[in-house]
Amino acid sequence: MKFDAIIFDFDGVLLESEYAGNAQIAEYLTAIGHPTSMEDSMANFMGLAGQEFLSALESWIGRPLPDDFHDVREAENQRVLTQGLDPVAGAIAFLRGLPDRLPRAIASSSGSHWIETHLDHLGVRDAFGPHIYSGKEHVARGKPAPDIYLHAADAIGADIRRTVILEDSPVGAKGAVASGAHVIGLCAGQHCGVGHAERLRALGVHDVAADFTDVARLLGL
Repeated sequence: MKFDAIIFDFDGVLLESEYAGNAQIAEYLTAIGHPTSMEDSMANFMGLAGQEFLSALESWIGRPLPDDFHDVREAENQRVLTQGLDPVAGAIAFLRGLPDRLPRAIASSSGSHWIETHLDHLGVRDAFGPHIYSGKEHVARGKPAPDIYLHAADAIGADIRRTVILEDSPVGAKGAVASGAHVIGLCAGQHCGVGHAERLRALGVHDVAADFTDVARLLGL
């Protein structure tokens, strides 16, 4: 293993939620009169959270979001929390193949309840123990600030310079690169279309992996 610790983003790295979420956003915006493709949604909103996410949506449509947006979004969130979503291809086997002694954490823009519930659905909650960190809950500044990665590295006792981060979104990649870690841009999720790898490379990720087999090779596993 070439690194002392590994930090995972969650949505789009371990869980196929980026694809599902962006499909729902595109469908909603199109239905209210603002034609939006999956590609549009991923290019403009992927990886954002909180007020930054809402501001990006309103900038895209050029007006405030309709009153029902939050209710529609929450209903969809509750549906997938109940039913679960698929893992990113290869993610579960990769996690199970990591050396037990290797410190690891999740550093995500999503809330802890979302992450923990889906880890339970996927059957890998035990892979991270208590080391699940949310940009909404554990730091003042979420992604693209590097704070959540630095927080996670400190929590698992890792030197960020000897830590590898797996990120899939441009927003996340910016923060991961700024943290000083070695960053692998992961393009294994269904949402990673043509040109996605190039977008991540342009942001300074150190490597790009098409799948978890590539990740394992890059890590020397």
